Amino acid sequence: MSTPFYRPLSATCGLRVSPLALGTLPFGGANGMGHMGNLGPDDATVLLDRALDAGINLMDTANLYSLGVAEEVLGEALARSSRYDEFLVTTKARMVVGDGPNAGGASRWHLLDEVDKSLQRLQRDHIDLFYLHHWDGETPLEETLQTMDGLVRSGKIRYYGVSNYTGWQLMKALKVCETHGFIKPVVQQIHYSPYSREAEYEMIPAGIDQGIGTQVWSPMGMGLLTGKYRRDSQPESGSRMVDGDGSEMRVADWEKLYSVVDVLDEVAKRSKATIPQVVLAWLLERPGVTNLAVGARSLDQFNDLLGSLELDLSEADRQAIDDAGRPALAYPFWHQADMASERMSPADESIMATTKRELSEKFDG
Repeated sequence: MSTPFYRPLSATCGLRVSPLALGTLPFGGANGMGHMGNLGPDDATVLLDRALDAGINLMDTANLYSLGVAEEVLGEALARSSRYDEFLVTTKARMVVGDGPNAGGASRWHLLDEVDKSLQRLQRDHIDLFYLHHWDGETPLEETLQTMDGLVRSGKIRYYGVSNYTGWQLMKALKVCETHGFIKPVVQQIHYSPYSREAEYEMIPAGIDQGIGTQVWSPMGMGLLTGKYRRDSQPESGSRMVDGDGSEMRVADWEKLYSVVDVLDEVAKRSKATIPQVVLAWLLERPGVTNLAVGARSLDQFNDLLGSLELDLSEADRQAIDDAGRPALAYPFWHQADMASERMSPADESIMATTKRELSEKFDG
């Protein structure tokens, strides 16, 4: 693949990654996660071969996925071919993965223990990118970040990031690192989709301002944005939301979701594409977004998602999707847009540019 295909992971590191990462949530299907998929090493190898052929160089997993079995499946698949040395591997820890009092959290004890377990399951001597999978409000942040600093310096991990942090939590982490001279996180992994746009308030602007890359998890909203969910039809089975307990995703406004899907469907028909391809193509052009972690339960599904890399949406179609799902501006953003829009930074523009354009059209038109 040519160099322009790959993107810097962030403005604060030199690692280049593909626009899509192959997510391993469908690997394993154990420990209550069978509804996410149950791919074993043979099926995983098929996906890895296809990913490599398509230029995908990032595998995304976590100790939480099937409680370690997904890492085991990925590790066995990666061990089958020297070609797979080209892949970068991401994993995560913080979630509760056992019954003991220290089986979760971002303490030094838990993180060091889980990194060693992940390395064993992945059959590797290092992790290319490690995420703190969630905020821990109990463990001192200094302890957590000193642990990450030590892991990078030891070579067990090469880069690290944070996942599901708010904007202020990310900024606090960066400040703690700066104060103590710790190596800083370089990327955040967050949920973002044409319907779920809360990240635009603080998380994405914070990333843009600080040079932190953004990797999106579940861009299809656990299947909610595939086209299966409509006003007059709902899948009875074969969907992660239906077959699971529904806790993976929250829908505050079903009517808005249906309206977003309607627009995605219209754009897909005009573009001679599928709805998932449109979703991914739209997200890859959003401010601050580095790449998207996508999971597939079959080769056909993965091939469909790869089609997004060839899709070039028109400006009108991009705007239609933006308009359908755009959240209302919360305070103080609406006040800043109304009263102080003549001095916007790129981070400000990421959330208020549309409002600024609308105001300009209103008063200049």
